[in-house]
Amino acid sequence: RYFCKITGISPLFACIGNLGDVILGYDTVAEYVNGTAYFGGLIGRVANRIANARFTLDGKAYRLVPNDGNNTLHGGHRGFDKVVWTVKEHVAGGSSPFITLYYHSFDGEQGFPGDVDVHVKYQLSGPHELSVRMNATARGKATPVNLAHHAYWNLGGHGSGSVLGEEVRLFASRYTPVDAALIPTGHLAPVAGTPYDFRTPAAVGSRIGGLLSRGVNGYDINYVVDGGGLRPVAVVRDGASGRAMELWADQPGVQFYTANGLSGVRGKGGKVYGRYGALCLETQGFPDAVNRPSFPSQIVRPGKVYMHHMVFKFSF
Repeated sequence: RYFCKITGISPLFACIGNLGDVILGYDTVAEYVNGTAYFGGLIGRVANRIANARFTLDGKAYRLVPNDGNNTLHGGHRGFDKVVWTVKEHVAGGSSPFITLYYHSFDGEQGFPGDVDVHVKYQLSGPHELSVRMNATARGKATPVNLAHHAYWNLGGHGSGSVLGEEVRLFASRYTPVDAALIPTGHLAPVAGTPYDFRTPAAVGSRIGGLLSRGVNGYDINYVVDGGGLRPVAVVRDGASGRAMELWADQPGVQFYTANGLSGVRGKGGKVYGRYGALCLETQGFPDAVNRPSFPSQIVRPGKVYMHHMVFKFSF
């Protein structure tokens, strides 16, 4: 059996059978509000980084709130993970329980243009599946929209230690190289022959030495997902517990992050999370796409709808 509960604004998951809570998080809503790790965060208006906290759209320059050096990260100081969402629907029983959250993002919020109505639906779409559907409708002005689900996964159990031994496969033959500030250079590079190559299953830690030798402290990079539509993005397996997770999504990219920034973070049940204590697989548009015309556009025109669908499939 598989059990899912949604607490506050962040989803928490646990597998029953080989029992274990496989996602990092906090015990209280206050900790989510005050935390800086984006545990389980519903990220927006634009996930990932925007260079120099600015962009030009339809001839008008917009200045955003810088919160990652000179850049904007995950929507600014008060991104969508820090706001209060409204529960629009909640069905607790039946074979496919779900909850739908709603947020109205106002014109000028964190510097972004135009009003946007956002709906996100979390649903147990099968005995061992979680479906997340996001949509956002632009009102009045064109605006960039790039939503993401920022879960920190450890299939060995949250607080169980490093995920460097977990096996990962990524359905991506290219990635977007970045500069020292993690801003994409604008190029698409092949993963072949690099530490970023997970086209065949490999332990997370098997290639990380190639990054450490360059002064990069772990994975925090956007991959170009092969194919289009709702398709496989990643598979993660934990040998010790026997748990596995498949991720399917319809976005052009996925940010693979190995929790490089965690250090002594106290989480649920008093567990302490450290570096490499989880991995994130954030399906999304490419970072800084608003400043890179060669990247898939994340601009939503008035009356048009941004859509993002992902499915997590678990086995154990």
